[in-house]
Amino acid sequence: MGDTGRTKLWLTGAALLIVGLLVAAGVVWRDDILRTGLDPKEPFQTYEPPPAPDYASREAWSLLPAKPDTWTEDAHQADVFFVGPTSYDGGSHWNAPIDDPRADAFFRRTVGPNYVGPFVRTGRVFAPRYRQASLYSMLTLRDDAREARRFAYGDVRQAFIQYMRAYNHGRPFVIVGVEQGGTLAARLLADEIAGDPDLRRRLVAAYLIETAVPANAPPLPLCRAPTETGCLAAWVSAYDRDRERAQLLRDRSLTWDGAGQLVNLTGPAACYNPLLGAVSEAEAPARLAKGATNATSLEWGARPALQSRQVSARCEAGILRVSRPRSAAFRPTGSWANQRKIPGYNLFYGDLEASYELRLSALLADPDFPHAARPIPPGAEIETSPVHRID
Repeated sequence: MGDTGRTKLWLTGAALLIVGLLVAAGVVWRDDILRTGLDPKEPFQTYEPPPAPDYASREAWSLLPAKPDTWTEDAHQADVFFVGPTSYDGGSHWNAPIDDPRADAFFRRTVGPNYVGPFVRTGRVFAPRYRQASLYSMLTLRDDAREARRFAYGDVRQAFIQYMRAYNHGRPFVIVGVEQGGTLAARLLADEIAGDPDLRRRLVAAYLIETAVPANAPPLPLCRAPTETGCLAAWVSAYDRDRERAQLLRDRSLTWDGAGQLVNLTGPAACYNPLLGAVSEAEAPARLAKGATNATSLEWGARPALQSRQVSARCEAGILRVSRPRSAAFRPTGSWANQRKIPGYNLFYGDLEASYELRLSALLADPDFPHAARPIPPGAEIETSPVHRID
């Protein structure tokens, strides 16, 4: 082989090596590259957030009954105040505009069918749009990101105040929060419900899904029996043998301190086991699981098919350790960003549905429940079949 041939061979080899190194670097640093692309690259202190929602307007709600200010004693015996998870990726904002179309689409396709669904058979749903912290804010512990999450709480609180003032009329209600929404709902429980005896009496329960709440300082008593009411059911989960996820939950979960600041979780998180309907360290075998589902893209209002006995679960050091589901329907899919949001399936759909309905029945059967405090407003029309909508 002549000098020219050897030179070409060397250049070809060098080029292939460089390409290989670039591909390897892309794999190694892919998360960092994609995460950096979502960074607003502006300090939160100088950031101008999107306009505030007006919760007297229907456009400020992802879900709202057709006639939210009227009610009757029908199948919808309670209200569901639902605080949704992260659906906005970020890039332009620390906090999402409430009319972001991609975030709304994620709520319609994934969040509504999978996570609101377990509560709709006996509940009118009130799900506010709020200026949620972006996905980027959930992937970093920077002070800017914590400020974005604190800012989002203001909208959730205003939505709850509007709901109670204009729509509740003394009805029993349940609080449901998922991921980011669960963290915001935890502070709502502490600020607005824990110190109000009337609201405490009418609270069916609070379900904070994939939410870290300190086990030694929860805003409400933890649910320790399947029929207990006015209590808190909160958990964060990791699959068995997924040590990385479990350690990430211990190291990076944020909770509220007494001054309303988000601080790193210290000590174990509260661990409610949905298969047992209670906070317990007992092993819950798969035969107890009432039904997992992948309801993504299901038509709103349709009840999904449930697959029973998909997972077992046990609480271990404050983390719900869940066995890998057998069905391929429960595997992460979608874009890099969507795989870092709440999954597009609910392994505990049937368990949450049964738990909520059992607690509601227990509350309504309680002779001390203030039924007399629930008058129909004078002149109000009776709504016999509330219709929920997702705009």
